[in-house]
Amino acid sequence: MIDLTGAESDPRLFDMMSTMRAMRRIKPDPVSEDLVEKLVQAAVWGPSGGNMQRFEYVVVTDRDVMARLAPLWKRCVDAYLATTGALAPEGMDKAAYGRMVAAIEYQRDHFADTPVLVVPCYQFPAPRVTEEGYLASAQALGPAATQRMMDTQERFMALAEGSCVYPGVQNLLLAARGLGLAANITIWHLMLEEEWKQALGIPEDMRTFAAIPVGRPMGNFGPVRRRPVSEVVHRDRW
Repeated sequence: MIDLTGAESDPRLFDMMSTMRAMRRIKPDPVSEDLVEKLVQAAVWGPSGGNMQRFEYVVVTDRDVMARLAPLWKRCVDAYLATTGALAPEGMDKAAYGRMVAAIEYQRDHFADTPVLVVPCYQFPAPRVTEEGYLASAQALGPAATQRMMDTQERFMALAEGSCVYPGVQNLLLAARGLGLAANITIWHLMLEEEWKQALGIPEDMRTFAAIPVGRPMGNFGPVRRRPVSEVVHRDRW
């Protein structure tokens, strides 16, 4: 266990991070607009690559809209549980995984009662690079690395966009925990992204990066189960 009692650390922050469970069972009670605005403010404070700040957040609280989204959510969750989610991850206790699946199914079956849904969006701008810039870049990288860069451009751009969005998402999740709210990040909606965008009026050229249900938790926050630091750190090299 890492000692976090030193003067340089804030134990409250670390306590919140160590108890940020994915709370999927949430109450239908409404969340005040003030709290919703605080969540989005926390997200906006997150770092954005190049300080471009081209993120947008669709916030759903209307009951009719949520009811129209519920069938889409069900289709996505059912597709996940039939494929990737059909078996417990390697090393995870089957009983614990069964409890997680039960929570996912509960959220699926009660999605229309979700008080708040946040959908982070981002639209990466067209690159502004001159021909001279491309030549200088190729010279800096060298022929082999330049070719690899070209071959993996799609992945690079996806990661670039994600790096502009997900720090803000983590801020939102942390803010929710600090405010006593339950929240969990999902990307299952991407299996039917066009349908979700149509239902929410999101422009065709705008990408969505998550669907985050938010509400007051039915259960209690508690310590998360993660691999110890000693098992995941590779010092100086792999």
